[in-house]
Amino acid sequence: MLRKRLEQIVNHRLFEPTIIVLVVVNAIVLALETVPQAMKFAGPFLKVMDVTILGLFVVEILLRLSVDCRGFWRDPWRIFDFTIVAVALLPAVGPLAVLRAFRILRVLRLVSTVPSMRRVVNGLMQALPGMGAIVLLLGLIFFVFAVISTKLYAVAFPDWFGTLGASAYTLFQIMTLESWSMGIVRPVMEIYPWSWVLFVPFIVMTAFAVLNLFIGVIVDAMQSQQSAEAHDEREAMSAETSMILQEVRALRAEVAALQRVRAAE
Repeated sequence: MLRKRLEQIVNHRLFEPTIIVLVVVNAIVLALETVPQAMKFAGPFLKVMDVTILGLFVVEILLRLSVDCRGFWRDPWRIFDFTIVAVALLPAVGPLAVLRAFRILRVLRLVSTVPSMRRVVNGLMQALPGMGAIVLLLGLIFFVFAVISTKLYAVAFPDWFGTLGASAYTLFQIMTLESWSMGIVRPVMEIYPWSWVLFVPFIVMTAFAVLNLFIGVIVDAMQSQQSAEAHDEREAMSAETSMILQEVRALRAEVAALQRVRAAE
């Protein structure tokens, strides 16, 4: 009886929206705690609000565990919620004081409670294998160009190209197109006029080609995710329609049987 009552609470249409509101309010409270004026004016109230909302999150987790313990641990999003709440419960004293900064991770619970955000994250997770191959390709390109630029420009520009790591960081700045021309390439071209032959192909391969592959892989994963969800919805609707048709056929058979009985009488 108690379990059914708890299940009714968890499955209530206002349960999930309430959790979303609590997450948003908690985010606002944690943001206000970083404002000295707000802490001076309402510091104790904000701390009580933070502890109260954390307690409600604990109650929510306990309710979900009580209703469906096995299903809870099979759902990666529920495990994600449990981990965030568990981190917030750790004592933020001594060496663990740094964990106070991680309380804001509770805001990430919006990802698990808002379906549209879940779809985006699921799509990104599906894109990880393809993105891994692109990262390896990008790393290979960086390695080749870092070695070349170090050998060519280390003497004249030791701060930018003095070591392999410095060259890789400089190339990363060039790839992001942040002050790449006036800040790096043109000063290098004053001493090495043909250096553009190295930097322009690097920009074309990284900023315009390889990075766009990331977008392509992510978009493809998102489309696959939406297609899978649409297929599941169609399957569910088809199964429900089949069930309804079976019930209608059964009702027709019963009506026909009753009509035959009455006709026989």
